[in-house]
This record gives sequence, structure tokens and C-alpha cells, in this order.
Amino acid sequence: MYISEDIKYIGCDDLDIDLFESQYKVKNGISYNSYIIIDEKVAVMDTVDKRKKNEWLANLAKELNGKEVDYLIVSHLEPDHSAAIKDICEIYPNMKLVMSAKALAMLPNFYQIDNLSNRVISVKENDTLSLGKHTLKFIMAPMVHWPEVMVEYELEEKILFSADAFGKFGALSTHEEWLDEARRYYLNIVGKYGGPVQTLLKKASALDIKMIAPLHGPLLNDNLGYYINLYNIWSSYQYEVDGLLIASASAHGNTYNAAKYLYELAIENNINTKLIDITRCDLSLAVAEAFKYKNMVLLAPTYDGYMFTPMEDFLMRLSHKSYQNRTVGLIENGSWAPMANKLMEEKLSSMKNITILEPKITIKTTLSDNNKLEMKNLINNLK
Repeated sequence: MYISEDIKYIGCDDLDIDLFESQYKVKNGISYNSYIIIDEKVAVMDTVDKRKKNEWLANLAKELNGKEVDYLIVSHLEPDHSAAIKDICEIYPNMKLVMSAKALAMLPNFYQIDNLSNRVISVKENDTLSLGKHTLKFIMAPMVHWPEVMVEYELEEKILFSADAFGKFGALSTHEEWLDEARRYYLNIVGKYGGPVQTLLKKASALDIKMIAPLHGPLLNDNLGYYINLYNIWSSYQYEVDGLLIASASAHGNTYNAAKYLYELAIENNINTKLIDITRCDLSLAVAEAFKYKNMVLLAPTYDGYMFTPMEDFLMRLSHKSYQNRTVGLIENGSWAPMANKLMEEKLSSMKNITILEPKITIKTTLSDNNKLEMKNLINNLK
């Protein structure tokens, strides 16, 4: 991957990983991005996950071609970006580590670095580091998405090294559209921290950025306004699509049949609609879809006197990721003592600015003519 004459990519693809952070399916792998700036002084921008440490060290040595490393810039201490810190410190004993004050406080929890106090340069907001013709400006980005995070702006070539911001799932060697996996990455990894992301976007708006270099996913160097606008939408909890997500959890198929009927009604009424079965789809994808659409209808049966477990899991994830500013319809199914609507509404009530759409609908095992009429009314209230 070519960046510039002086700035090189030394990261690694991981095509063997099945679950990122041991929970998110990554069918096309993940990239651990790292960069090197070769100038009068040499700066390495972050390391990689332990799964690819040896490959990264080989990439580093190849680009250095016998040179020494003067600085390791530590943007983020999460292990997928910091696993080789101790190794590079041992290989280059005169190298300085550059990091935020919070990162310095956290670093000993991860790695024991000999003579650390004499090796660290602790930087604060708008501090700069000259490498020769290249200069790095440090911008603090706490809680995007860890408290020690900072990003770096390279003044000569106008590159924003954005840490986990603007990242995506998927190895660089795979070819796929950016949007869906970037959305899924953001809303599941960073999505809880919309406020701090908004703060970072405001800081970035004052910079003349020609390229964004994240710690996961491709470099962004065309139509940057498109990506920044999406991040503004996601981090301010707005919707991308003026439409409807129907999310169904069905034990025996009757609830899903009702969801399909509702979907057909929505399409007949020219509502941009997507139907997902949350008992079978990846819940991280379901979370991303929920944030994508303006409105949502949830369908779930009562199970063991509670809501069906997949729906509970889905709502828990939405709550953890700060789902808000949406209108939600509720449809329950119960052969006796239906409780799902009451319990789904209780879960939603803990989320910010959620409007529960009327009518709430109760199905008694299979869809009745009266239920169909109620669904028509529900769709009319979404138009």
C-alpha cells in the first residue's frame, strides 16, 4: 500500500481470526494498521495484535533498512494495537515512547518497560513533535473509545492518524464496500461514545485533512466529506435511512409469519423496509441495522413468562450502545399470559428519547383478521 515517499504502511492482515474481540464475526478478517514516518527522525505509529507481531516486526525491519527508530507513537493501548510495544522497546533501546498522560498511567498494567520514566514523552492537546520536514500534532480523543486515546495530524502531508475512528472490519486484501462493515464496526465498537466522537469531529473540522489513516481498514483519501458526514450521523444518533426495520424473534415460526405480513404491508405503502430474523442473524449486524433506520418494529413471543431470549439479547445490546431518538412499534405473541410487549417496553424505557408507537399488538399464537387490521393501523402511523 503506497502512502507517500516518506510514510509507509507496515500493518498486517489477519484472515484467520473468526471473532474480533472474541464476539464480532469477521468473515473477511481484520487489518491491524501501523505506519512508519522516515525523516531525520523515524517515528512508528502504533504496533499490532500479538497474532501478527512477528510479521509486523519483519515489515518494520524491511522499511527501516538498517535505520534506528527514534519514536513509537502510542495512540491507543488496546491489545490489538499495542502487543509489540515491549518487543520494539527491547530492539531499539534508545527509542522514546510518545503517548498521552492517561496512556502513561495505564501502560504498566499492560507491559513492564525497563527505565520507562526516562523513555516516555507525555504529550497533551496541540503539542507537536518535529521529525524533520514532517511534524506531528497531537489531539486528545478520550473515550474514542478508551480514555487514553489520542490521534495525530501530520502537518506536511495533511494526514490524520485517526486511531480506531474511521475503522472497519475486513482485511485490506479483501474487496468489499466500506459502508456496511464500517457501520457495523463503529456502532458496535465505538457507538456508545457518541459525545466524545462529536468532540473529535469538531477538532478535526479545524484541520486541512487530505487523508485519514485508521488503525483498522483502508486509508481514506477521496471524498472525505462522505465519511465524516456518516460519522456525524452515527455519533449524533441520527438515522441514515428514512425507513423501517422489522426485527423478529420467533420460536416456532408464527411470529416470523406475522413479521412477513407486516413487511408486505410496509412495502405496499412505499415504506423503505428491511426484515431481519434476530434468532439467526449476527446480532452485531442487527444493532447496526437498528441505528441505520428511522423507525423499528419489534416482534417477539413470551417465553418462560418473559420475552424470548434473542429479543432480550438484542435489546440489551441496543441499550449498551446508546440506542436513542427512534420510534419503535411492539408486537407480542403469546398462547396464554402474553408479557413480551410489557417487558420490551420496559427495556426501551431505559433508552433515551424512544417513542413507543401505537397500537401495541398482541397475537394469540397465529395472526388473526383483527391483528391484520391493527397492523394496517400501525403502518399508517409510520407513514
